[in-house]
Amino acid sequence: MSNIHEIEVHRLHPTQITVGMIEVQEKRKALAILKNHALRDFLQSHPIPAVEGPDNKLYITDHHHLGRALLDQGLPTGFFLIEADLSHLSLDAFWSEMDKLKWVHPYDENGILKSFLDIPNHLTHLLDDPYRSLAGYVRNIGGYHKTDAAFSEFLWADFFRSRITLTEINTNFDSTVQKGAELAHGSDAKTLPGYTS
Repeated sequence: MSNIHEIEVHRLHPTQITVGMIEVQEKRKALAILKNHALRDFLQSHPIPAVEGPDNKLYITDHHHLGRALLDQGLPTGFFLIEADLSHLSLDAFWSEMDKLKWVHPYDENGILKSFLDIPNHLTHLLDDPYRSLAGYVRNIGGYHKTDAAFSEFLWADFFRSRITLTEINTNFDSTVQKGAELAHGSDAKTLPGYTS
């Protein structure tokens, strides 16, 4: 039996506090172009990983940008890869296990570690972290390689956070992405996942 299931998007709960809304809007535009079978085929080929948690809740462990884009686009369902069933655990034990498995990242839009209780209860309440969008776009133009390392985009966002101002991002995002790519190839970034000189 397949672990991929079609599930209502409104049921999803995040495992992080932020997304990059620029990236969410880009994904939403891409979804809007797809129609009928093409949309369904795309969603089936890009299942969102999720975990069954306490109180019959479904927690997504990655692809929060796509999950939020599905919701914002008004799509009722998506496809999800169920990675584990932790529904038998208490809420405290659930978050402890999620942390151990590196499936939760409770950092706010300033890169500050928060409590698991600060994670929003719904995708609509995710906070915007422009540095997450910057990190995603820098990766997309070859600033660094996509890796399987846990939370690599968050690490890159924090790297840029101390080197690029919000004013720069908000004033000219495209030129800031170019600046980010130059910084990503510098020696200061060599310890980050996906670094390429």
